[in-house]
Amino acid sequence: MSTQTSFVTQATALPAYTSTTDLAISPPTREARGRARLAAASKDLRSEPGPIRFIIIALALSFLTIFVVLPLVVVFASAFSKGVSAYFAALSEPEALSAIKLTLLVAAISVSLNLVFGVIAAWAIAKFDFPGKTILITLIDLPFSVSPVISGLVFVLLFGAQGYWGAWLQAHNIHILFALPGIALATIFVTFPFVARSLIPLMQEQGTQEEEAAISLGASGLQTFFRVTLPNIKWGLLYGVLLCNARAMGEFGAVSVVSGHIRGETNTMPLLVEILYNEYQFVASFAIASLLAMLALITLVVKTILEQRLDEEQTPKDDSR
Repeated sequence: MSTQTSFVTQATALPAYTSTTDLAISPPTREARGRARLAAASKDLRSEPGPIRFIIIALALSFLTIFVVLPLVVVFASAFSKGVSAYFAALSEPEALSAIKLTLLVAAISVSLNLVFGVIAAWAIAKFDFPGKTILITLIDLPFSVSPVISGLVFVLLFGAQGYWGAWLQAHNIHILFALPGIALATIFVTFPFVARSLIPLMQEQGTQEEEAAISLGASGLQTFFRVTLPNIKWGLLYGVLLCNARAMGEFGAVSVVSGHIRGETNTMPLLVEILYNEYQFVASFAIASLLAMLALITLVVKTILEQRLDEEQTPKDDSR
């Protein structure tokens, strides 16, 4: 009687997808069939009637067309509205060339510094436990929650003529605001989370086993980093650098506060677009804007490629588990 009761209890505990005919099948086969039935059931749940799928896809495509594709078409159409010669003439103006050079220089400075900071911060957060770790993560995320205009005003309060260090800077003839250092500082502030935030989850997922093995075999800290850690995070690092560079070149709010809008000296490409548009120089304005739009498109393509490479690297690790 006890044996019969035990059999009934075990049969009741079987999943709902298991039939009585499956009891005679080996457990691995029964488990495989159960997974196949669950996959088929979930597929049926995800499938929608044809009209509903059509409406959803049409709404998504309409939204993308209105808010993404059409603005890009308008930008390029306006930039070339007076011909290719007018387009390149607008880009070859001294003021435009100065804005392009300044934008590239500021982006190079901010990306380089944020690259170093992001790697160090991600390494510390993902590989070690220390007091203040939560505070460090909060500070890294701070630019995501603070308006760029507010961050620009912070630098004005620090380095302006009436600011905390303003008198000392003026006495030593050091120019921070309305010059390259102020623009670079504002750009660094709004872009420094990107590299760190791209690397932290990747390093946390990889763990510390490979680094510990390298150190146990006699490798130094630098050797461990360049031969073990860096090859494992290279695609995530490029991903963060890409996003950081795109944000640095397109930053407007913080740079607008600290630049002073000195024509030919402290105007970056986004600032010059606004100035030219307000002066009704539409071809020149949209010509500069088209460069930023091309940067966005290139960033999107490279971002997609890097995401695929990251998925390809993570998939074998997930399968091995």
